[in-house]
Amino acid sequence: MIVFIGMDDTDNRESRGTGHLARAVAAQLSATYEFLGVVRHQLFFDPRVPYTKNNSSAAILLDVDRDTDLEDIFQQVKAFMLADFQPGSDPGLCVAAAVPEAVIRFGRRTKGDLVTQEEARQLAAQAGILLEGLGGTEGGVIGALAGVGLASSGEDGRYVQVGNLRQLSGLQPVSALLRAGIHHVQTQDGEPVTAGMVSTDKLRPARRGGVPVAVVQWAGDAWQPLKLD
Repeated sequence: MIVFIGMDDTDNRESRGTGHLARAVAAQLSATYEFLGVVRHQLFFDPRVPYTKNNSSAAILLDVDRDTDLEDIFQQVKAFMLADFQPGSDPGLCVAAAVPEAVIRFGRRTKGDLVTQEEARQLAAQAGILLEGLGGTEGGVIGALAGVGLASSGEDGRYVQVGNLRQLSGLQPVSALLRAGIHHVQTQDGEPVTAGMVSTDKLRPARRGGVPVAVVQWAGDAWQPLKLD
């Protein structure tokens, strides 16, 4: 069973970002659960939206037993987030396994439209999804629920951590990417890439088909990674 942990608005302009916090939380959880990755999701980039830097949320993906207590995971992450609370932040936390289509649609809406806390809270309550604001205005509940919806769709965002990918640097053969946790490498047109060297310093694979996919383009003598939202 896949568990999705959504986090948003955990930072201020001087602090570490939400993605950094999500990776720290994931490191703690990976001692108990099988860690599948941390995915960054780009939300509505608009001056009417109160965001810190880029208005992105993060989702942690875990593979757990079906009898795993989601409330226990929620409380573990909540405690970590509260211990690392940043003044001026408005954090939200969401944890879910069975994610209904309505939540996926909500996530997609947050990429190009204004939504409210009330809508997020009502939708989570109707779906039986754990959602809570952890300080400030609690505006992060919107991005936290959106992150869960978008991650569960399997077709949005990019991994900021998966497998051992962050241990790679410089030019690496395609086979090294596959060993590090990439499912496959392809061009933006969907053509498979099975040979050649790939620049890995800024490689952030897209979440497509529910797996990490490195999307690349040829640049003279090597494949260069593309960042897709």
